[in-house]
Amino acid sequence: MFQVVLRYLISFCVIFICLWAGLTIQHWLHLSIPGSVIGMIILFMLLSSGILPVTWVQPGASLFIRYMVFLFIPVSVGLMSHFDILIDNAFSIFLSVVVGSAIVLICMGTALDRYLKRKEHS
Repeated sequence: MFQVVLRYLISFCVIFICLWAGLTIQHWLHLSIPGSVIGMIILFMLLSSGILPVTWVQPGASLFIRYMVFLFIPVSVGLMSHFDILIDNAFSIFLSVVVGSAIVLICMGTALDRYLKRKEHS
């Protein structure tokens, strides 16, 4: 029981340390990128480089993912309290979602196509 609690505690500490580091970097450098995004990039770099084992982060991340729907409830309530602004800008929001999704789809398709062609030739 103690080991399970310790694994969750380590996992949450690692995630929150990366979040804190991202927020601190964003504050010190006065960046327009949110600190949480910088923290995710830090966590990604630590995991992909092998400096941080995935097993250290997996318990807490799995718990966050399992209950992620509850984390969106405050955002949804906030959107409903400003529904008139949302309706006034519905076309702009719709257009940016469609164009943004198309750009991501085209870029990922092109990148995957190039990757598969290189892999096929080597």
